[in-house]
Amino acid sequence: MEEIDIMIFDLDGTLVHTGYDLAASVNHAMKELGLFPLPHERIMGYVGDGVKKLIERSLGDRFPDLFDEAMSLFMDYYGEHLLDTTDCYPGVSEVLEHYNNKNKLIITNKLYSYTLRIVRGLNIADHFDEIIGIDSREYKKPDPRLIRSVIEEYHSVERRTVVIGDGHNDVLLAKNAGAISCALLNGLGLRDRLLSLQPDYACEDIRELIDLFY
Repeated sequence: MEEIDIMIFDLDGTLVHTGYDLAASVNHAMKELGLFPLPHERIMGYVGDGVKKLIERSLGDRFPDLFDEAMSLFMDYYGEHLLDTTDCYPGVSEVLEHYNNKNKLIITNKLYSYTLRIVRGLNIADHFDEIIGIDSREYKKPDPRLIRSVIEEYHSVERRTVVIGDGHNDVLLAKNAGAISCALLNGLGLRDRLLSLQPDYACEDIRELIDLFY
């Protein structure tokens, strides 16, 4: 087991399963634009680099002509439906309680306002010292400055800081900053891509963290 001071969690696909609400919101925009809906699983594969990339990838060759309208439709709908089916993954509350004495943060490429509403709605907000959304800093994952500022703020070091997430940006964020990388393989990210990045740890279930870090 490795001793840690700071735990940095991703949100979508790591702590909470947001995929179906995101997919429904994308397909609402597609329908309003007179376009065919996309399979939910395909849309979930587009998640991880922020909403702009999500819409760009969903539009495909219709980008950029319909981008602004699609973004507006998506944002309005998702703002009303972001907790329709979204819930914590099994074991999340157990893990957060277990590490009650550690500094815990969320760093996500999701908008801060949406992130805050979700974690408050699911009653896990009080577990986190800080929430950093894609619009909270001038840089985003996998920029290592996100971690370096956190390490300095909480008076720790890179190898006592772990980044836990289901996306390639989470693994790259840790590696770029010299922190510990822990990939979750049961989220929205592509399993083979995650493993190809050779994270320090790879877990099938978030509860495995309890046996890895203290």
